[in-house]
Amino acid sequence: MTEPALDRGQGLALWRQIAGLLEREINAGQRTAGDRLPTEAELSAQFGVNRHTVRRALEALSARGLVRVEQGRGSFVAEDVLDYPLGGRTRFSETIRRQNREPQGRILQLQEVEADSQVAEALGLKRGRPVLRVVRLGLADGRPILVGRHHFPLPRFDRLAEHLRAEASITAALAACGVPDYRRRVTRLTARMPTPEEAGLLQQARTRPILAGEAINTDAAGQPVDYTLGIYAAGRVQIVVEGGA
Repeated sequence: MTEPALDRGQGLALWRQIAGLLEREINAGQRTAGDRLPTEAELSAQFGVNRHTVRRALEALSARGLVRVEQGRGSFVAEDVLDYPLGGRTRFSETIRRQNREPQGRILQLQEVEADSQVAEALGLKRGRPVLRVVRLGLADGRPILVGRHHFPLPRFDRLAEHLRAEASITAALAACGVPDYRRRVTRLTARMPTPEEAGLLQQARTRPILAGEAINTDAAGQPVDYTLGIYAAGRVQIVVEGGA
């Protein structure tokens, strides 16, 4: 795509001109949702400016939600934001499929650990009791949406890891362990900046905030079965609170 020349005599900062040109192309449909933008080096060559100028233009577009910048992958035209309902019965795969997207889960860690005070209180255990920690990455159409750090009490769920190795579905694994359904007792959400590890897993810039959630799920008898610390890619997800949540 040939870019028009910049007007270096009009008194408007070059990075603003570049941002404006890219925005007009996006609004005109010349660059569509999900399209990868040229690299900083390529844009620098096209516009005859240094990479710092291009980077500032991309940062401005990212701040306005028009462009998403991913660590190690480049810059892309932002897609529509997914609605992520939080209610008494929240299921990742069902939520993604309802919006005509393809869900996928990846188990990143399965580890038996001792419950710290936060996990123990949430699950109604004594501190130091064993729990299974499961770190799972949730994706929609191949894009990372959510990283969940789940905690399940042991020995009740001592076979859960086996089922998760076969299929990366928390719901299916719990059903195989005798919990055919579970409901969310409470959810707490806060906004913060991601750690380097979190930004890498979500493939987003470290300067872009994430939503951090804390949730307790219970079985039919009201016993806690899962304490989850989740992080959501705020640029790709908007949380919808349903009635009764």
